[in-house]
Amino acid sequence: MSLRWTSTVTLIWLSACGGSDASESADWMADVADTRGLAELSIPGTHDSGALLEPILGVARAQQLAIADQLVAGVRYLDLRCRHYQNAFLIYHGPIDQDQTFDDVLATMAKFLDEHPGETLIVSVKEEAAPQGNTRSFEATFAAYVAQAPDRWYLGDTLPRLGDVRGRLVLLRRFAAIAAPLGIDGSAWADNTTFSLTTAASLRIEDDYIVTDNAAKWTAITALLAEARSGDAATLFLDYTSGYQTMSGLPNIPSVAGDINARLDGLLADPDNRRARLGVLVMDFVTAARAAAIIVTNPTAR
Repeated sequence: MSLRWTSTVTLIWLSACGGSDASESADWMADVADTRGLAELSIPGTHDSGALLEPILGVARAQQLAIADQLVAGVRYLDLRCRHYQNAFLIYHGPIDQDQTFDDVLATMAKFLDEHPGETLIVSVKEEAAPQGNTRSFEATFAAYVAQAPDRWYLGDTLPRLGDVRGRLVLLRRFAAIAAPLGIDGSAWADNTTFSLTTAASLRIEDDYIVTDNAAKWTAITALLAEARSGDAATLFLDYTSGYQTMSGLPNIPSVAGDINARLDGLLADPDNRRARLGVLVMDFVTAARAAAIIVTNPTAR
């Protein structure tokens, strides 16, 4: 199937389902029953959600949409990479400053949830780049941010039901912490592989991000999708469709994203996947149409 034909099929299907309507995507969780666990849903997510800037083409930018636009498009999983700098967090991708602060992102998320109180956001927080000029731990600085609006956060270590976290930020913690519980514990995240994490919550994760062959990456993605389709409803499946190939000694993100996203569009357009549980698809260069195609696979969505 050609890319042009795949894109055409996807757009026709989304139009028929009403999935391309941004207002519907902005409130899609409002139609999901309170009793549904977050792990039971198909959720659009973004990898390196704040990565919009790069010094050299292809090396760092992972998104075209700003976080505010991602949320309106239906994204409900954000992957935030924070450099700890002078007792505050700055958004980075690797060593690349993204010219955003964690305060900026918190304000964006709070505004969205105030305007769309039926929604919830899973927020993955990971330390990125070298810390500098700090007098406290990364955990202590994160706690200071939480203290600004503690009721906004769900910091339990188990996977919640949607009805218990509407209007709130669900922490997936990818940093070490002494306090317990402090969110869903992802601190033992394995590097560049597919793996399971079982603490108080059960996670199954594909994050093979160093890509030498796009076909092999696609096989890893679809293998986890197959697991999510029939797997334990209490396990949160996180499928990172993101990655990079090395070109001329530098990472190149579009070399993977262009191919994988075209394959993903074709998979989502397949009628056999319209009611499949996909888990969380964590993507580079998300689009509103692709997010909508994930959202409509939820059996209780419009």
